[in-house]
Amino acid sequence: MTDAPKKSFNPTLLLPPLIFLGLAAMFYIGLQREDPNALPSQFIGQQAPPVNLTDLRDDPAPVDADLRNGQIQLVNFWASWCAPCRAEAPMLDRMAGEMGIPIIGINYKDQPEQAHSFLDTLGDPFTKIGADFTGRTAIEWGVTGVPETFVLSGDGTVLLRYPGPITQSILENRILPLLKGGDG
Repeated sequence: MTDAPKKSFNPTLLLPPLIFLGLAAMFYIGLQREDPNALPSQFIGQQAPPVNLTDLRDDPAPVDADLRNGQIQLVNFWASWCAPCRAEAPMLDRMAGEMGIPIIGINYKDQPEQAHSFLDTLGDPFTKIGADFTGRTAIEWGVTGVPETFVLSGDGTVLLRYPGPITQSILENRILPLLKGGDG
């Protein structure tokens, strides 16, 4: 009679199913948000970070945007190399021109000559415009990519963060209700 080899239990065999269950739980919890496609922002309801950048226009003076000026305004991060920014440009132009919405532009990691060409070609809807050459301001604002737009109340509180190009639907359903709310 021969003795059968003893089989010992290997605890590492439990690792893949446990990792799978952990990830499944995280995905389930993440999908329980009101809008699972919306990226949360730590700044909603908080004061917007300061904006102190080099002016992208002819004046090399710093742009110290007054984010607490008593009126609702937008802060838009954009770049000339960004295709969605090009698609968004006519909407921003319309918002500033026809609707009188003040928009502060922050040009993200761009060459000044290319940014000027973008503005010359597609219009300049910005009340102030600064150059974020290093991307430091974008990091401080929690920007994940361009275009990205923030709606601020008159006291500088972030009311909305919208990643992606502003469309007619976004304007009507997300931004205009905040503007009509008149916080400030």
